[in-house]
Amino acid sequence: MSPSRAAATRSNLVRLRRRLEQVEKGAALLRRKRESLVAELFDRARPAIDSRQRIETQARTAWRSLLTAAATHGRDELRAVGWPSRTLRVELAPIEVWGLHAVELARRPQVVRSLGARGAAPEAAPAVAAAAFEELLELLLDAAPKEFLMRRLGHELSRATRLVNTLEQRVATGLHADLAHVRRTLEEREREEHLRLKRLIARRKAERQ
Repeated sequence: MSPSRAAATRSNLVRLRRRLEQVEKGAALLRRKRESLVAELFDRARPAIDSRQRIETQARTAWRSLLTAAATHGRDELRAVGWPSRTLRVELAPIEVWGLHAVELARRPQVVRSLGARGAAPEAAPAVAAAAFEELLELLLDAAPKEFLMRRLGHELSRATRLVNTLEQRVATGLHADLAHVRRTLEEREREEHLRLKRLIARRKAERQ
């Protein structure tokens, strides 16, 4: 018997059975949670993929327009056209999904400026580049909280999978082995006791005869 195994007693047999039931119930709950997390991830995967594709397309457009504006007007003139800078404030709201705390975009500012606010002709290369990057920023602001939640869901799914594997492959397996050892030891003791009683009864009968 290994040092970590419990002593072969009736009380330990009952305790191991209860412990095994708890582990199996915990593994079942974690499996259901894992299935729910997988379903949640699949529901959010397609919108996330579409959002990433829009961001990638808009990023190409924005960088091409910026390179065109830089080649036409030069870096110094672009810096002057981009003045003054502005501060954008984003409002986030807390949410909870399957026990995970995350945030969602409650309100974002209007990033794309009007023609009057831009202060440049709409067909000018710097104005085209600025509008393209402003549209890209709006896409990024919309996608960031969703990507954060997707990442949290992925981490929680990995954690639930590790816990299920630990409970099923290590804890439950060890409890099954300990339970089998205790049962086998108790059965051997019962057989030995039964044989001892049979010998004792036979001896008593022999002495009386």
